Amino acid sequence: MKLRVVSSKEEIETLNENEEFIHLAFRPSNKDIFKLVIRCPNVRAIHIPNSYKKTISSSAQMYLSMQNIALLEGDVWGHRKDINEYSEVSPRVFERINELKSEGLAEQDIIEKVVRETRLSPDFISFIISM
Repeated sequence: MKLRVVSSKEEIETLNENEEFIHLAFRPSNKDIFKLVIRCPNVRAIHIPNSYKKTISSSAQMYLSMQNIALLEGDVWGHRKDINEYSEVSPRVFERINELKSEGLAEQDIIEKVVRETRLSPDFISFIISM
């Protein structure tokens, strides 16, 4: 799974319309979120840092919910945008989730284990499990 990392408001206009998973590395306004959804109609999840998620208005959250777009919190640790505009979630993460599922662990236990092992956010791991 690849997350398209967007560093600025101006970059929204350059996005491929087929993007499905987007990480916003800036504090988005309602206008930015609406512009993003219009630009990328296939978006399934928007991933933003925890401190930014707290400032998203309830109307923007409701809009995303109505569009069936997940608003996930978390960071992309160690990603260098100057090298690659995408941050990739390793296939090993998906394999590990499937291993834990086959062991019969509860979803919450899987989330806790994978968070410790990967540094991905609980929101993001929960989203991956539900895909």
